[in-house]
Amino acid sequence: MKKNLGLLSFLAALVFALSVNTVMAADFNVAIVDVPQLVSSSAQVQALKKDQQAKAEEMVKFIENARKSVADITDATKKKAAEDKYNKEFQAKKEKMDKEYADKLKAIDNSITKQINEQAKAKGYDLVLSKNMVLYGGVDITSELIKTIK
Repeated sequence: MKKNLGLLSFLAALVFALSVNTVMAADFNVAIVDVPQLVSSSAQVQALKKDQQAKAEEMVKFIENARKSVADITDATKKKAAEDKYNKEFQAKKEKMDKEYADKLKAIDNSITKQINEQAKAKGYDLVLSKNMVLYGGVDITSELIKTIK
């Protein structure tokens, strides 16, 4: 009798849990976002791309000028010293450029994430997923976010 009572209690709890889960699922709102589209249409990302292109062109000019300068030196020890000096300068500039890029990219990522969170909260969504993770369902809020991020 005790075994049957325990089994009956377990089944009652299971039925209750399933019914509560079904009711909760009906009120669960899911949104989806096309993250690549959102990122590519961001004005901040476009500005960062332009900035990186300009810095890359600066680096190319630096390398060209360094090569010309080193080519004009005839003394082997002075030539080696000049090459080392330019290599160190190049590495320092590259590291600085990479760090600035990473910092700006992180700031843009935080900004986009913040916008997604604010939009989700304002519209009452319980969950926001990347569009490429969802096969079916969810409300696509990408176009709404593009308007707020620009």
